[in-house]
Amino acid sequence: MLVHICCSVDSHYFLQKLKKEHPNEKLIGFFYDPNIHPYSEYYLRLLDVKRSCKMLGVELVEGIYDTASWLKSVSGLENEPEKGARCSVCFDDRLEISAQKAKELEENTFTSTLLVSPKKSIAQLKKSGNIIAKRYELTFITPDYRLNGGTQEQNIIAKQDKLYRQDYCGCLFGLTQQREQQKKIADELFSPLSTQILPDSIEEKIELYEKRCRLEEKSQKYIIKKERFLNYRLKRAYVSCKDQVIASHFLPYSTLQKGYTRGKIMWGEKMGYLNRDEVLFITLAHYNEMGNANYKDVRALIYNPPSFKKELQIRKKLTQNPYNLSTIIVLQEKINAKLEIYSQSEIYEDIRQIIKLTD
Repeated sequence: MLVHICCSVDSHYFLQKLKKEHPNEKLIGFFYDPNIHPYSEYYLRLLDVKRSCKMLGVELVEGIYDTASWLKSVSGLENEPEKGARCSVCFDDRLEISAQKAKELEENTFTSTLLVSPKKSIAQLKKSGNIIAKRYELTFITPDYRLNGGTQEQNIIAKQDKLYRQDYCGCLFGLTQQREQQKKIADELFSPLSTQILPDSIEEKIELYEKRCRLEEKSQKYIIKKERFLNYRLKRAYVSCKDQVIASHFLPYSTLQKGYTRGKIMWGEKMGYLNRDEVLFITLAHYNEMGNANYKDVRALIYNPPSFKKELQIRKKLTQNPYNLSTIIVLQEKINAKLEIYSQSEIYEDIRQIIKLTD
């Protein structure tokens, strides 16, 4: 039986239930989800599905990550609600390709772990799956494993087996709508110009779950804990002088109350202060000194900064105040002309996961 897989939280429980109900069937997992956005999130979910299938002894096949075709198929349906017309098109696409894969592998039966997701409509999936199955002369089975406390059991198992628990379906449009309703920033869609990994970003989660896999290979015991913290995202920022943008680097947790200010810098020996809005400037030479770095120019710093944690340490050295949210800007050298500063940033309460080793 071919089993289309959407994510590990759903598949881990679904596959176990299928194994019990169909003990003589060989189950083949098929991860085909071009709707997942961005690619880093797709990679993270696939990483977890691979681990889950390995734990369960289920063969896994990866489909093509064809986001361009998926976006084309849902064009015009961007504003549809969850379980609306866009979801129907998305189901049709994934089940169609799953049916083709089942036929290719000479399987007569297929199903989808989408059926166990509480955010999906079983009736909607059943209708789509049956139509497609008939076209390919296959059988689409639709077990309802949500019944009799199934969803609660699924959540318990996911927690026990330390699965990655995403909090959106994967779709770009569903994510945007969900964050707007929650009045939260869609920080999953932030991709900095640099290689710096941001707090609670998908990239940070990838590092965490890859570390989990390495620890398990070494039989090292661990726990995954959650912690509350204030997160930060810089949306847009630049400095201009005489209508010309100049190279500048903004340190983490730099905020500007109205998003814009201007003035002339009053320089001390190593640092400069704007005569308004609590903006602090340092030269690249001072940054290198504080961070034990050797950047030749600010542009190199912009595109290849040190880790977020290291920049926080530099900020702490400069301010001596963990609650300081003033804008701190790195310039190539001291500038005495009037400057204009534009900065849009977000500071917000968030939750991140961390790994703790145990005995």
